[in-house]
Amino acid sequence: MPGGPPPVLTHGNLVHRFPRTDIRLGRYHRLDARSLNYRHRHDGAQLLPVRHEIPIPILDQEDLVRQGIDTSALVKGAVKVDALGSCTANAGTAALAFLLGAGRLAEAGLSATDAKVCEEYAIRLYHDETAVDGISGTWPPDDEGSSGLGIARALKKRGLIGGYVHATTADDLASLLQNGPVLLGVPWFQAWFTPDADGFIDSGDWASSQFAGGHEVLAIGLDAVAQNPDGSVVPEQTVIRLRNSWSRGWGLAGEFRLRLSTYVALRRYIDAIQLKAKA
Repeated sequence: MPGGPPPVLTHGNLVHRFPRTDIRLGRYHRLDARSLNYRHRHDGAQLLPVRHEIPIPILDQEDLVRQGIDTSALVKGAVKVDALGSCTANAGTAALAFLLGAGRLAEAGLSATDAKVCEEYAIRLYHDETAVDGISGTWPPDDEGSSGLGIARALKKRGLIGGYVHATTADDLASLLQNGPVLLGVPWFQAWFTPDADGFIDSGDWASSQFAGGHEVLAIGLDAVAQNPDGSVVPEQTVIRLRNSWSRGWGLAGEFRLRLSTYVALRRYIDAIQLKAKA
């Protein structure tokens, strides 16, 4: 892995910066050993294909000017730019919208129909996130990206969520997706920018393509799932459905598919976090 592989977390904290080749990417691999106390565990129960609907439009962290968004008017000290490495905040905004539900979007400043309103929300959230993520540099002026843990902490600080839990294995991730969407921070490869006709980004020899950087997306369900007799998941026969933040013109109207076996191959570099609603 370019930049050197992150070590396995055993104690303390880990912050691993993925070098990036594209402004759409901007995710750090940040782990905190305390997270191990908040792990979701798969109990072997039957898992089913599932899809969690997100009640806001697909967002676009690029082409901000075309969308009528002026970043300098949204955050003090920012300059006007046409794209941000705010994938963590975009995914976090979609995850928050799911928790709120369509009926409570307006009270949080979100909209079920206006993508611009929601993207502007994500941009402001990105600023807050970079201030509390424990990573050096804050946007503005440093648009260096953030982490899944950072967005969870920012939403908790705002009082919008009650907490968050983590999945660290394929079984636990598939099980957690039964309950709701999961923020998924992944290493992104050049081949993944172009999904195949069925929406898979990991078809063919993707592993030999150039590493592009880190990216945050939102897993919204399982298109297919298979289990062994003991209840463990069969990664090669299990497919994750995910939502990106590169507009409806990318992939399957803004979504894509990933084989769980790819998650297994890259698990050391991935973090999976599910936000929990306030009690």
